[in-house]
Amino acid sequence: MSSTPDSSATYPTELVELAATLVRLDSENPPGNEGPCAEYVYDWFDHHDIDATLVEEPDPDRPQVGARVGTGDPTLVLNGHLDVVPAGDHDEWSHDPYAGVVEDGRLYGRGSVDMKTGVAIAMLTALRLRDELESGALDGSIVVHAAMGEETADPGTKSLLEAGFDGDYGVVLEPTELRVATSEKGMAWYELSWPGEPAHASRPDEGHNPIPELQPILTALAEYDARLRERTDPLCGQAYATVTQVSAGMGGNKAVLAEEATLTLDRRILPDESIDAVDAEVEKIVASLRDDHGIDAHWERHETYSSASIPIDHPLADVFREHSKAVADARTEPWGIKASTDVRDFINSAGIPAITWGPGSLAQAHTIDEYIEVAAAEDGLAILERATRTLLSGSTDAD
Repeated sequence: MSSTPDSSATYPTELVELAATLVRLDSENPPGNEGPCAEYVYDWFDHHDIDATLVEEPDPDRPQVGARVGTGDPTLVLNGHLDVVPAGDHDEWSHDPYAGVVEDGRLYGRGSVDMKTGVAIAMLTALRLRDELESGALDGSIVVHAAMGEETADPGTKSLLEAGFDGDYGVVLEPTELRVATSEKGMAWYELSWPGEPAHASRPDEGHNPIPELQPILTALAEYDARLRERTDPLCGQAYATVTQVSAGMGGNKAVLAEEATLTLDRRILPDESIDAVDAEVEKIVASLRDDHGIDAHWERHETYSSASIPIDHPLADVFREHSKAVADARTEPWGIKASTDVRDFINSAGIPAITWGPGSLAQAHTIDEYIEVAAAEDGLAILERATRTLLSGSTDAD
């Protein structure tokens, strides 16, 4: 795939202007509209004479970007994703979610915190350090990811790593309020289904209604969740199993018993739990529903985010803690993120030590009137530049 830069486009080097420009490029997922934003990021790198590639894997209709500055070792990979969750009803927002409005010290818009600002600080860090890296004044190299599909567990980051945009360390630039997360929970969505037998509601005994069987299923899953809450990780907290969706007979005739009922179980997975073990637990629940209640239930696992962790005292984590404390007085105690990020692709798939770290609050992600504080964004850029210098120079002094 090729991209011809838009002669009318601007390619700012000021953080807020760049982040706002990225916010204005609607890249909602679903449906997976990362293309225009990916092309802009590619053009921005090209405009600033930074080597970049539009990567067509895993989906040529949803390109992503890998960029590189420098050729030496070590290599630090700065990872951000381009996709954002749908903004919903725009009328509920105080500002158009894709206007990129800056007001009262905040950048508003869908993706402002999750995570167009993270992408922007990665781009600017590569630009600011380019001359030193290319001249040899600073050792090592920087790789930047502008990945597709993070919000729906698509293998964007994984495919960028497999395409050679890898390195020795990784930083996934999700909003953590500049705290360093060395571990994260995983997540899996399980769909449980069980059959009914359609019949007209005026003659219900001639069929089988699957909806009343929801009650023993909900009870079994509530008991499972209660047991899980006794499992804890010192950094990530508790395991959970939460029913998030239930459907039966939707779209059909309201006077006919449903042919099938389904529910979605959101399972939050601790770092020391394996997906195979979680599958076995769900299978055991479904088997007990068949044996104890005569419910012919079945399950399928859909989107899966594996848990991941590195040692809390890994040098990568220590460097970012030190600079985050020095610049922004960020908290430095060991910590794990309760959400799921693409850090798992670095640690589990590529064997690259990585952290989740970035400016802004995760509490703002996916919300109406999503925003990031401009001061936090600027602190994030300053910290990322300082920490990158430290890692690439081999120094561990954050002063």
